[in-house]
Amino acid sequence: MQSSFFDALDALARSAPIRIDRAKGSAHPRFPDVTYPLDYGFLEGTTTVDGEGVDVFVGNNAGAGVTAAALTVDAGKRDVEVKVLMDCTPGEIDEVFAFLSGTLLLGTTIIHR
Repeated sequence: MQSSFFDALDALARSAPIRIDRAKGSAHPRFPDVTYPLDYGFLEGTTTVDGEGVDVFVGNNAGAGVTAAALTVDAGKRDVEVKVLMDCTPGEIDEVFAFLSGTLLLGTTIIHR
């Protein structure tokens, strides 16, 4: 039986601790005038194509689990990524979308659970 995208993300998120390396309100490392709308980090022990951990935004809806995924395209870096949104309210999902697409100017699609 093939599991769904979100079932697979749930399993991955349950198996990996989240390491927050950019707290809500902290500055982006390349753009100091840009601040993160939510806690941002990665799933420890995971790897993406760029060799880094799977990115994750963490909201304030504790216990909700994986609530959405953001698919991003950075044409400048020639990079495509999936970012996991954990414990996010609908409003926080909107904040992440605005941050990625409006502030960082990434091509962004949100996949809601």
